[in-house]
Amino acid sequence: MIPLRDENPAESPPIITRLLIALNCAAFLYELSLGPALRSFMFEWGLVPVRLSLALERGVQPAIEAGTPLFTSMFLHGGWMHLIGNMWYLAIFGDNVEDRLGKLRYLLLYLGSGLAGGLLHYFVNASSRVPAVGASGAIAGVLGAYVLVFPGARIITLVPFFPFFQLMALPAIVVLGLWFLYQFFSGALALAYAPAGASRGGGTSAASRWVCSPWASSEGCAGRHAPGSSTACRRRVAAR
Repeated sequence: MIPLRDENPAESPPIITRLLIALNCAAFLYELSLGPALRSFMFEWGLVPVRLSLALERGVQPAIEAGTPLFTSMFLHGGWMHLIGNMWYLAIFGDNVEDRLGKLRYLLLYLGSGLAGGLLHYFVNASSRVPAVGASGAIAGVLGAYVLVFPGARIITLVPFFPFFQLMALPAIVVLGLWFLYQFFSGALALAYAPAGASRGGGTSAASRWVCSPWASSEGCAGRHAPGSSTACRRRVAAR
């Protein structure tokens, strides 16, 4: 199912939502411009749990420096579909939450949810050396707020009845509930099939991250090979 819009128009311009979408898109375009330097960029600014663990346990670097990717990683994405999927949901549902909460509280909700997702990913994968990126934790917080504030809202959704598609007005709790279930089971499958040494989150939250290998090619993320190998990139989902 693809949500297209809700039947709950916002009363004020969604300035913060548009700004967040613009920041995420700008960060992704910058990633594309890096070429071969992308892998080191992801390793530097993506969330690498083991770096934070070493900073906290052994003081190998300042904890604030090691923890900065908890914030920066939520503005990075592992591919076009990753970016488009997150920004699509933010554009449809973020404006109403922003309208109801106000701009400052909405921004704090977004950033706080993203940080919470990053911390959950860290606690589940504290020894992982694989960078994780994505705004899914922040998006999950916004969607959860939408369901709580607008439980009776209806979403115009494109529903496939192959070979045809049907437009249907579905309750928000159904559309977003399916999104959370999809994230949960995607994470559970990633956990079940994760190779040794890969980040093992999955299934512990309703949000997902993209996990990017620092050894992957510049075309994307989530390589599963050793340094120096030629690696095809694939999507990996982990808990946030």
